[in-house]
Amino acid sequence: MAHSNILLGAGVTPAQPSIRRVGFVDLKDAFARGVDDFIAMPTHAMFLCVIYPIIGLALARLAFGYSIVPLLYPLASGFVLVGPLAALGLYELSRRREAGLDGSATHAFDVLRSSSIGAIAALGILLLLIVAVWLAVANAIYVADFGYAPPPSFGRFIHDVLTTQAGWNLVIVGNAVGFCFAVVVLTVSVVSFPLLLDRDVGAAVALLTSIRVVLQNPLVMAVWGLSVAVLLALGSLPFFLGLTVVLPVLGHATWHLYRKVVEPETSPRPDLRKSPPNRHSAADFPVNLFPWTR
Repeated sequence: MAHSNILLGAGVTPAQPSIRRVGFVDLKDAFARGVDDFIAMPTHAMFLCVIYPIIGLALARLAFGYSIVPLLYPLASGFVLVGPLAALGLYELSRRREAGLDGSATHAFDVLRSSSIGAIAALGILLLLIVAVWLAVANAIYVADFGYAPPPSFGRFIHDVLTTQAGWNLVIVGNAVGFCFAVVVLTVSVVSFPLLLDRDVGAAVALLTSIRVVLQNPLVMAVWGLSVAVLLALGSLPFFLGLTVVLPVLGHATWHLYRKVVEPETSPRPDLRKSPPNRHSAADFPVNLFPWTR
């Protein structure tokens, strides 16, 4: 029974959320609402997302330290592939703001008390498996072009990639295969995690709904995916620090995109917690320094 709930939700029959057709104006509005949420909750978003560039830098240092320089780019792009999972707390904050409740940073962790946490974990594991397969494939592509010997230095690796036939093969084939992995992740996760936060529908239903959204809005979702990729690439400069702004905006915007493409439920899940009045947590710094905000 527990496995059934994780896959299909708590209902007697699997849910079938209704899908809308959306246009480019809806994408623009979703981005605008994401920026608005970020402006309204900047310290919360940065508190949640500062770990993103820290982990990115740690992965880069690990790559250099263990002579796996060829996997540095796949590691960075693989980290981006799990972005929908990393943004769970941002979806929750947008959900609370939409309901007229406070957006204290501590509420980002309300996802851990969600009745859909099992389904969320199942989809999260799926994303991690996709990333693991991507890294294995990327390593195989490198080995096919350069062999098993690691590059003697980072500079020599860049030189070989940019000036040799094997290097251009690596760039072209690697990016083409990486694009396919990105399409798969976009298809299975574009609305699945927000849907699980909003309704107890199960992992299978959330995944199928996300696929239906992409199939019904292929061009719009392609532009959404391209926009996300470009913004994440820009946010990675310099040294991933720009992601402290880009990631929260994209996370909030994803919630609003979900609201546009999936018909709302007539009786939403009543599991939003209210904070005690006049209370701020340490995570709300520097808001709690100003008494008129209490």
